[in-house]
Amino acid sequence: MSPADLELRHYAVLGLVSEAAVKALDYFNKSDSLGVTMKGAQDWLTVADGMVEEFLRARLAVIFPHDAIIGEEGGGEASDAVWIIDPIDGTANFAHGDRNWCISIGFLLNGVPEIGVVAAPALGEVYAARRGKGATLNGQPIRVSGGSDIARACVELGWSTRVPAERYIAVIGRIYGAGASMKRSGSGALGLCHVADGSTDAYAELHINAWDVAAGMVIASEAGATINDFFAGTGIAKGNPILCCTPALAGGLREITGIA
Repeated sequence: MSPADLELRHYAVLGLVSEAAVKALDYFNKSDSLGVTMKGAQDWLTVADGMVEEFLRARLAVIFPHDAIIGEEGGGEASDAVWIIDPIDGTANFAHGDRNWCISIGFLLNGVPEIGVVAAPALGEVYAARRGKGATLNGQPIRVSGGSDIARACVELGWSTRVPAERYIAVIGRIYGAGASMKRSGSGALGLCHVADGSTDAYAELHINAWDVAAGMVIASEAGATINDFFAGTGIAKGNPILCCTPALAGGLREITGIA
């Protein structure tokens, strides 16, 4: 695939996500239309999730018919060129009227994240990046905080029912024991973006799915973050742990979280 082909995909997905954001925000502002259900324990679903994914799938299939598509709601199979979609990341927030949610779409070529766009329309934010071209928030370049002292760091720890609570509690204890502050905002994609823009110093989660990180990994990496090799092994199909942080904190946080 040529640089021009990647550039076309980058600009195309920026436009598609902009359209999808308008649709999702309309649902968010009409709480009686959300049709909230549960897929499992603390695994929320709204009609907006399906609508946004169907819209993006349909448009991508027309524009790039030879690319594969994987979505949180509709599944799919990987190929050399694949789009990975989370139509609403932070659905629990979305369903509760919390503005911290986003649309996340990443593009992988031969297993390497190349393009990432994360739109948080309720916050008026669009993060975007293409590998080797830098990362932006609302069109302006962003960089990681550069934090190097764990005792002054702000770490976000994501949470998943797929990992025993005891493991999370142990990591929380080690983070506080190292002197860091900690938060959880409920969106892995935005968690990575907040490392990218320097508003936090690290994001970690003991298990997360590919659609939560495919876009944010490009954005954070292009902003200067250190990230583990999430797509190693079966990461694209079954998920993996994620650790994303300023380079100087990487060694210490690997020990604290146990994420290699």
